[in-house]
Amino acid sequence: MLIYLKKSLLAVLCITLVIASSCKKSTDNPVAKKGIQLTTDAKFGTILTDNAGKTLYMFSSDVAGLPTCTGGCETVWPPYYAADASTDLKLNAADVGEIARADGRKQNTYKGYPLYYYQNDVATGDVKGDGVGGIWFVAKPDYSLMLANAQMIGLNGKLYTSTYAEGSGLTRYFTDASGRALYSFSPDKNNKNTFTKADLSNNTIWPVYEAELKSLPSIITKDMISTIDVFGKKQMTYKGWPLYYFGQDTKRGDNKGSSVGPAPGFWPMLNATTAVAPAAAP
Repeated sequence: MLIYLKKSLLAVLCITLVIASSCKKSTDNPVAKKGIQLTTDAKFGTILTDNAGKTLYMFSSDVAGLPTCTGGCETVWPPYYAADASTDLKLNAADVGEIARADGRKQNTYKGYPLYYYQNDVATGDVKGDGVGGIWFVAKPDYSLMLANAQMIGLNGKLYTSTYAEGSGLTRYFTDASGRALYSFSPDKNNKNTFTKADLSNNTIWPVYEAELKSLPSIITKDMISTIDVFGKKQMTYKGWPLYYFGQDTKRGDNKGSSVGPAPGFWPMLNATTAVAPAAAP
């Protein structure tokens, strides 16, 4: 009996040592992080970083999905590229892509936006590039709105400035997270959609913008955003202006709705300086 007990205790000891050894190996050899990672920042919440924790950024001028930061701009904002797929299981792999720059170098994208570093982010965890020039923003996975900085080209093929006069020049305006332009309707009132019909028969022409409020670019705050019920649809508003897509904007970066209406600007683009929508008459 004594011999049997000794053998049993020895077997238990061996099993314990094997389990302990396995646990030690699993903690001593964690899976190496590769590709884009999601990181929590005390100020900005969930942001995109590289595998070493260095912050990544989006450029408003890249709304069409093509990198426009070239030449000297690249010195300040180096393009980000990693050949490895992301190991972060919380990241939607379908949102990550890559493009070839004009010189042939590759650059990673997120939801179509080329990604960059900021040269003044020296230490891991630095987020010094957000808001620079009002057109650079920390990359986040869940923007409800994004800012574009692009030439307006109407449905009629003409170029327009930010005042809706014919001519060339960049205009800042809001888009959804994938670079699709958002508009307001001039006759609308504060949190009052006056365009959409009850049967939604004209909703394919100017679809209401339905989105859950999540992250916003740092130039605006959540108190500027609301939602209204439009015949069963939840339409987002900005400063009281109901937001719409234009049905003929077929690709990211399009802003053809800028020329539609009795005159260009009848369906205005919105940005941080837009005035609050007027209240409806009592």
